[in-house]
Amino acid sequence: MANQKTVLAVTDDVVLPVSSVLTIMAQLGNERFDPLIVTQASTINQFPLDSSSVDAVLAISKTSDFPSDKICGEFSRILKPGGTVFVCKNLEGQVEDMQQTIQRRVTLAGFLEPQCLDLKSIKLSTFSLSFGIKAKKPSWKIGSSFALKKPAKVLLKVNLDDDLDLIDEDSLLTEEDLKKPQLPVASGCATTKKACKNCVCGRAEIEEKAVKLGLTEDQIENPQSSCGSCGLGDAFRCGTCPYKGLPAFKLGEKVTLSRNFLEADI
Repeated sequence: MANQKTVLAVTDDVVLPVSSVLTIMAQLGNERFDPLIVTQASTINQFPLDSSSVDAVLAISKTSDFPSDKICGEFSRILKPGGTVFVCKNLEGQVEDMQQTIQRRVTLAGFLEPQCLDLKSIKLSTFSLSFGIKAKKPSWKIGSSFALKKPAKVLLKVNLDDDLDLIDEDSLLTEEDLKKPQLPVASGCATTKKACKNCVCGRAEIEEKAVKLGLTEDQIENPQSSCGSCGLGDAFRCGTCPYKGLPAFKLGEKVTLSRNFLEADI
């Protein structure tokens, strides 16, 4: 008797013969057990059993609503850690859809590894079975805690083969790449304060236009403003501004005149 297990057999029917429970459990691989039978279980909110008190639960259903999500939760409560629940159906028709529904219910109740069982070969005197679902309760109790093992930090190791041919970076450079670049030599007007006699860059024409406007060289090269508005344009300049008529410029930078500055607009 010490090795005998406790099995709770429930059904939504009015009657569940003990012989049928013994036959089904024997076919499922459970021969030595003490059955507890509860009929019309669809109307029960809580089974009169202690938590973690039975080794297995056998639910035999004739309707699609049993066992409900709440009843599956009760199965999880009364089962011992590692216990097994068997949900057997004797429905006809949409078997595949009902299998998925039962699997979802037991999974949401906390059971693991739901499996489909073919029970058509089991011969019973009062009813027949079409399929079943088997699932296990986790082996840990509610409220149990476990220490999480942190993975050890593994540094990336790079194994270099001595025989591996490595390319020398310097060998990729040509003689032209190694030559020091020569800066262009400044010539012409760029090296003098005034335009050359034979100026071809247009500087002589710009200086001539500046002279016609009455501007000195210093006013062209380093424009300054006592009011601070000379460089903003004619709209901001006073009537005596020496830069009146010139385009806007930045103070301290050379005033640049366009080539067609003194030409008529029409």
